[in-house]
Amino acid sequence: METLSYFSPQVWFGILALFLFLYVMLDGFDLGVGILSLTASSEDRRDILMTSLSNIWDANETWLVLMGGGLFGGFPLAYATILNALYIPIFLMLFGFIFRAVAFEFREQSTRKVFWNLAFGGGSFLAALGQGFALGAVLKGIEVDSKGHFIGSTWDWLSWQSILVALTLIQGYVLIGSTYLIWKTTGEVQETHYKTARLASITTLIGAILITIVTPIFYEQARSRLFDRPQVYVFALIPLLGVLLIWLLLKSLDRKQERMPFVWTILLFLLTFLGLALVVFPYIIPSQITIYEAAADPSSLVIMIIMIGALIPVMLFYNLYQYVVFRGKVTGGHYE
Repeated sequence: METLSYFSPQVWFGILALFLFLYVMLDGFDLGVGILSLTASSEDRRDILMTSLSNIWDANETWLVLMGGGLFGGFPLAYATILNALYIPIFLMLFGFIFRAVAFEFREQSTRKVFWNLAFGGGSFLAALGQGFALGAVLKGIEVDSKGHFIGSTWDWLSWQSILVALTLIQGYVLIGSTYLIWKTTGEVQETHYKTARLASITTLIGAILITIVTPIFYEQARSRLFDRPQVYVFALIPLLGVLLIWLLLKSLDRKQERMPFVWTILLFLLTFLGLALVVFPYIIPSQITIYEAAADPSSLVIMIIMIGALIPVMLFYNLYQYVVFRGKVTGGHYE
């Protein structure tokens, strides 16, 4: 039982990290395309952007549902504390999801599309903003009592650090959305998003550099992790690899490659996730609640691991299958 109490929370931490990464990677370009739709110069171009998402965006969001359910089942204390502390950012995210989902369906049937265009793009921006505020607040730390219950105020999540994280996350979504559109479109639309991808890569890099500088200065727990040996060598390598990936991304954009910009962006997101996991672990709420303190009963964790272990391959196969089916370029309102 002691072995289960030690290893099962670690396994669940890895599962939740997988769900979060898949969500950010897949729904991230959904949200990025939605934000970019606000800048589309014509309804025909906006049609292309929305058609590129029409058959895949619903499935992309299921990873967020799985993560929420996994957090509730695996770490119920963390689930209750996070929802209490981040009620407003989560509310913003859900409102954004509702706006963009309704707009996606109603725009198709509407003769006057301006309102639904704004609802779709604005909903995408609002959802990304809420996620950024939530991430920034969790990284900053949530104020809890000795039992792990939230004791802070309603607006603790709002700080200049969380605003910086939110803006950087939005730029990251615009980047992955742009590289996705490079892959899926042709002609003038593709050329436009070569430009937006180049701009977003620079702004994302600037935001990442600022977060890297700010984190050890203002967060004592992160500072002790970052500068302890031998971790310091690993953490020194991550920013260097990040700069290398940005350089490779920019080179692929200059060469007008179609798929490699998306690949380099995914690797950049993966590197960021690895860095965050190394800073946070073993805390589920940084510097406050560890995965061992927040974990459910070991026997429950084992049962859920068996169930989710059977579900993950099915989900991955379904996601992969839909991308294979809709693998063509989008021209006008249809796939080639």
